[in-house]
Amino acid sequence: MGITEILSFVLVASLLVISPGPNGVLIAKTVPLSGKGAGFANIGGFVAAFYLHGLLSVLGISVLLVKSAELFTLVKIVGAIYLIWLGVKALRQSLQKKGSLVAPAIKPATRRRTLVTALLEGFLTNVLNPKVSMFYLAAFPQFITPGEAAIGNSLLLVSLHALINAVWFTGMIVFLARLSGAARNESFQRWLKGITGVVFIGFGARLAMMKP
Repeated sequence: MGITEILSFVLVASLLVISPGPNGVLIAKTVPLSGKGAGFANIGGFVAAFYLHGLLSVLGISVLLVKSAELFTLVKIVGAIYLIWLGVKALRQSLQKKGSLVAPAIKPATRRRTLVTALLEGFLTNVLNPKVSMFYLAAFPQFITPGEAAIGNSLLLVSLHALINAVWFTGMIVFLARLSGAARNESFQRWLKGITGVVFIGFGARLAMMKP
C-alpha cells in the first residue's frame, strides 16, 4: 500500500469523521457536563470499537452483517435502541424539576465509575453501529492491493481512522471545555440535554430504518 492509497484513505476517513454523527453529539453532551476526562474516555471507547470492527472485518466475520439480512437487522435494531435510550434518558433529565441538575451535572468526571461509564458509552455507540463495519468492508478492498499483507495494512487503516477521530474530537473537547462556565447555568444544561436527547433519538430512528 503506497502513500497515494494512504492519503486517499485519510481524506475519505476525515470526511466521514467530521460529518455530523452520534460521536460528535456524545462528545458535545459529555464534556460541558462531565469534564474533559469523560470526553477523552468517550474517545477511548470510540477507538476500542474501531479496532473491534476492524478485526472482525479482517477475519471476515463482519461480512455476515452485509450478507445476512437477519443478523444485520439484529445489530441495527440493538444499536438503534441504545441510541434512542440515550436520547430518552437525556430528555428525561432535561425535564427534571428545577435545581436537580446543577450539582451533579457540573461535577468534573474524576471518579472511576464516571470515566468507565463514558468509556462504555463511546464504545457501545460505535460497536452497535453496523455502519462502521460497512465502512471498513467497503474501504479495505479499495485501498489494499491484492497480495499485500492484508491484516497489517487493514490494521494500519483502522489506526489512521482512530487517529483522525482522536485529533478531531480532542479539538472539540478543548473547545467545549471553554464552555465550562456556561455549563454551570441550569438553563444551559436543560437546553443541552434536550437538544442532544432529540438528536440521539433521531440518529436511532435513522439507524433503525437503514436497509441492508
